[in-house]
Amino acid sequence: MRSRSLFLAALSVVVLAVAGCSGADAGDEPRPLVLGGIPDQDVRVLEERFGGIAEALTERVGIPFEYRPATSYAAVVTAFQNGDVLLGWFGGLTGVQARLAVPGAEAVAQRPIDQDFRSVFIVGQDVEAETLTDLAGLRFTFGSESSTSGHLMPRHFLRQEGLDPDEDFDGRPGYSGSHDKTWKLVEAGSFEAGALNAAVWDAAVEAGEVDTGRVRALTQTPPYVDYHWVLHPDVDERYGEGTSERIIEALLSMSAEDGAVVAEALALFETDRFIPAHDDDYAQIETVARDLGLIARE
Repeated sequence: MRSRSLFLAALSVVVLAVAGCSGADAGDEPRPLVLGGIPDQDVRVLEERFGGIAEALTERVGIPFEYRPATSYAAVVTAFQNGDVLLGWFGGLTGVQARLAVPGAEAVAQRPIDQDFRSVFIVGQDVEAETLTDLAGLRFTFGSESSTSGHLMPRHFLRQEGLDPDEDFDGRPGYSGSHDKTWKLVEAGSFEAGALNAAVWDAAVEAGEVDTGRVRALTQTPPYVDYHWVLHPDVDERYGEGTSERIIEALLSMSAEDGAVVAEALALFETDRFIPAHDDDYAQIETVARDLGLIARE
């Protein structure tokens, strides 16, 4: 009897312990779904932009979201490839790279301006240049080497005008790392010319951040498709069936009328809403990237 009592007591302790553990697990909040974005602007702007989107998605989707900053464009692609970032804001080139690295990943949303995106070439006010061919022999800087609007497409359009960026400038071109740094370097005279995201340039000029007495726009490129949200295929497996659809719906339903947090976040994206995006939209970007050797030829 004593042995049986001891056995039952021990069994009760085990059952209670298991029940306690199960209850803790059941009550645990899911790990935040990490979103990331290419570091194409000032860190403060990125923190506010993506922090606001993470807050809005947390409320709308019903799981926690967290923005994780990155040090480079390539780092965001790598984090997406490793599954550390499950929702990424990419440029055209990095989005193509991310989808090629992760089969099943898909482009899901973009801004209206991303369907008709442009780069702008800028020069110092004292530079005698009126066309792209006049840039030959100047000190020139791109943005990040992985940037669509700061490198890929400007290089493409320069080549169409007969300029080889690696041969026809004064020395090898620079790579500033971000759009705001590009115009600041030209403004400061470190470079005589550069190329960057036209939307960033227009916003900086409108805000009075650019000394237009020292730097001016030369010309804009023809349009192309650029930035977009890319969703990782592991989302539903980690957070439950239907999570991907809820994320897409949440992004596409965001409006500047949804309150201060969402309105400010969208304003920092230079938009008032997101619209659907599809992988096929970026076929031109992939073709140009392969032609320039930025993506391996098939």
